[in-house]
Amino acid sequence: MWQFFEFEADFVESLRCIPMQVRYKLDTCGVKLKLQHWLSFDELHRQMLIDLPCDRPSEIANYRETLRSLVFAQFQIYPNDLAIASVPEWFSDQIPETVMAHIQELSLEIQPQPINLHQWLHLTPLQKFALIKLSTSHHENSNFLPALQEFGFLAQG
Repeated sequence: MWQFFEFEADFVESLRCIPMQVRYKLDTCGVKLKLQHWLSFDELHRQMLIDLPCDRPSEIANYRETLRSLVFAQFQIYPNDLAIASVPEWFSDQIPETVMAHIQELSLEIQPQPINLHQWLHLTPLQKFALIKLSTSHHENSNFLPALQEFGFLAQG
């Protein structure tokens, strides 16, 4: 069962942005989906990409081919590939440096509790993925603080 996060609430109904659960699947199957591609899909196809499983090897292969076919049907090109890590950071037993560094960057403003390893290990892979993506995004990552709050690392504002 996939979930939307509270920090995604402002765009989930319209699906005008790629939800974290789909971004997670993209990294799992190794496909770079541009926002332009996502926005070209109708509601039915966006919902299909949300609902389609992407956990087992056969599901991952099916998700990848389905997604590549959808992009090709719209743009007559295939999307770029993403490298797939043998052990993705969100399955690691260590807190990624990017997450800790981003917390430290913001610490003057928010005074967060540091995330300890015990807390990190109790997050779901999707929660870990979200924190990793929100701490390494090249675009504005204004959802990092709301994610920390939602996952219990900061008091709700």
